[in-house]
Amino acid sequence: MKHIINIINQVFEIEKKIQAQPAVNIQRQVERIKSELNEMGYFFHNPLHEKYDETRTDCEANIVGKLKKSMVITDVIKPVIHQSEGTAKKIIQKAIVVVE
Repeated sequence: MKHIINIINQVFEIEKKIQAQPAVNIQRQVERIKSELNEMGYFFHNPLHEKYDETRTDCEANIVGKLKKSMVITDVIKPVIHQSEGTAKKIIQKAIVVVE
C-alpha cells in the first residue's frame, strides 16, 4: 500500500504543477493514471479552498495566524487518499494542508 500512496502523491504533485502552467499533453496521461488507480479502488481528493474547522478528520492542518471561526484551506501539501473496499471507503492518508 505504501507504493500506491507514493504514486498518488506524485500524481497529485504533477497535477498541481499542470494547474500552475497548463500542459494539455501531460494532463491526458495524468487522467489515465487516475482512472487506473480508481479501477484499483484508490481515489484522492484535493480539499483546496474548502472550509476548515477543528472537527474535520480528513486533514492535518498547519494554521497560519490565529484560529478563527471561518477558516479556509489555502494550500494542500498532500491530498486525502481513500481506498474502496466493496461499498465502504476508508482514509489511508489524511491531507496535509495550510489553513488561513
